[in-house]
Amino acid sequence: MGEAVADALAARGADVVLSYRRSAGAAERAAAAVRARGRRAHTIPADLARAADCRTVVDGAVAALGRLDVIVHMASMYRQIAFDDLDVDAWDAQIASDLRSGYLVSLAAVPYLRAAGGGRIVMVSDWVAASGRPRYRGYVPYYVAKAGVKALAEALALELAGDGILVNAIAPGPILAPPGTSAEEHTAVEQATPLGRWGGPDALARAVVFLCETDFVTGETIRVDGGRHLK
Repeated sequence: MGEAVADALAARGADVVLSYRRSAGAAERAAAAVRARGRRAHTIPADLARAADCRTVVDGAVAALGRLDVIVHMASMYRQIAFDDLDVDAWDAQIASDLRSGYLVSLAAVPYLRAAGGGRIVMVSDWVAASGRPRYRGYVPYYVAKAGVKALAEALALELAGDGILVNAIAPGPILAPPGTSAEEHTAVEQATPLGRWGGPDALARAVVFLCETDFVTGETIRVDGGRHLK
């Protein structure tokens, strides 16, 4: 999904910095696609669960490109853990990856966005969390973290509106099937989605572009789920 977002933003004229933890190859492919569109691209290895790395990514982006206008925070883990197997370390790792890092990246970015005269922060929640109730067992920390992302976007939108910084979230549904998804599971998701298909990464990328270009939407969470929340 990160590759699709980077390409979509480059197509709209953006230079792009990508951070990655393990997916160096994917980050470099995305950077190459950005450069192929005639835009600048830079990659930075980072673990956004670490506060220092969040600062390094933001400072590194400004050092590489000269300014900062948009932050797209997509860091996330998707792991099923039965409640009886859940421990503090697993809880903390999920919250740090999905929620805390969004706050820390925003905290580092805001001074640069203010210096640029405003900007956009786009975060990624989840269609289940955005629907206001859990639906699947075994995802307690994931659900709480993604619900927190929605709340964080709303709170930051209010705090930063006077600076011209618009903050929103996207709540994707069936965009890409997780590794290990069986053919039967893939079909079951299609049947449970009113539009009858998986969206693909471009569906999320188009939503990101919209939130970067709008000048009158802030504090919103947009479900990009093919109507999955309606069932």
